[in-house]
Amino acid sequence: MDLSIQNELEGLADAGLYRRLRTVCSPQGSLIRLPDREIINFSSNDYLGLSNSDELRAAMIEGVQRYGVGAGASRLVCGNHAAHEELEQTLARFKGTEAALAFSSGYATALGVIPALCGKEDVVILDKLSHASLIDAARLSGATIRIFPHNHLEKLRRLLESAREKHGAGTRVLVVTESIFSMDGDAAPLLELVQLTEQYGAMLLVDEAHGVGVLGPQGRGLIAELGLEKRVALQMGTLSKALGVSGGYVAASREMIELLINKARSFIYSTAPPPALAFTATQAVKIVALEPGDALRKQLRANLAAFHRLAKTTHPNPAAIVPLIIGDEAAAMQASAALQERGYLIPAIRFPTVAKGTARLRLTLSAAHETGQIEGLVSHLLDIVPELGAAVEEAAEEGPA
Repeated sequence: MDLSIQNELEGLADAGLYRRLRTVCSPQGSLIRLPDREIINFSSNDYLGLSNSDELRAAMIEGVQRYGVGAGASRLVCGNHAAHEELEQTLARFKGTEAALAFSSGYATALGVIPALCGKEDVVILDKLSHASLIDAARLSGATIRIFPHNHLEKLRRLLESAREKHGAGTRVLVVTESIFSMDGDAAPLLELVQLTEQYGAMLLVDEAHGVGVLGPQGRGLIAELGLEKRVALQMGTLSKALGVSGGYVAASREMIELLINKARSFIYSTAPPPALAFTATQAVKIVALEPGDALRKQLRANLAAFHRLAKTTHPNPAAIVPLIIGDEAAAMQASAALQERGYLIPAIRFPTVAKGTARLRLTLSAAHETGQIEGLVSHLLDIVPELGAAVEEAAEEGPA
């Protein structure tokens, strides 16, 4: 073995940062099977419980019967199936935009979109807690990168002002944020971000990965909840969380989508996602937008309320993500292991996903969870994390940094 690699692995283990894959032997759900046992799952982003639903199972079977299991080529060669176009038309209607473009994953969406729009003469300004895919995409673009502390509007204003003073009106300035942040579950101040980007002639990209399906009318996300569909240049999202399938997308103007078709390298040079998957994702969007989606969101909100009532916490976040801040990486790992021993899966989230010293249990609730599962979880959490209320409230109080 290469000693430098061995030493690096040992260093990760010593720091409590070593990661291992976990094998799941069943469909996703509130109860999943590991190789040796069943366990109650409070770690999935399948917020509405759709990934194993009868409706999407049937849709996938129908999609395979119609289109087979592979796309055959990139979409600009011969892999552009009718199912891809139907999905994009459905997404555009859902997000209130002229057009949309689907990618193989949310990560691929970010890596395609941001470098296609920005180059070395441009400026990308990101919220400090933006997802790794957004940060990596900004780096890949070669643009000047600026970071503002989480949700800190005054710092963003100064960065926008500086960008215009240094680079002039002809420079493309892109501000990047999430609507709901993946590790804290808190919301971006979208109205204020829209106002600032309009004031300084910048574009705004909002990643709605954790908002779509959960928030807004018909589950269309926080942007729709605030009525900002026509004022956000790029609405990015994923098909892999509340929609229960797999893939990513961006919704924007027709002109913007045409530019991305011609410049987004992760779109141009990737074999198209399986058309059966696109067909299934179209059905998922329709489910989320109609009465069944409303019923699932109502159940999700009831489950969130039950958790906070039982845990005696008042966490104000609108999403299905509840971070329990432990702090020390080793302590977070121990808490996660203790919960797993008692039959509950909540992995520890550590650096570099979150800042050093802010390791946490990232608890997620689903419409599929039953009351008894939530009651049991809270009972064990109170035993394993005695300061449970403080752990939740610490995340809520972090605020701009």
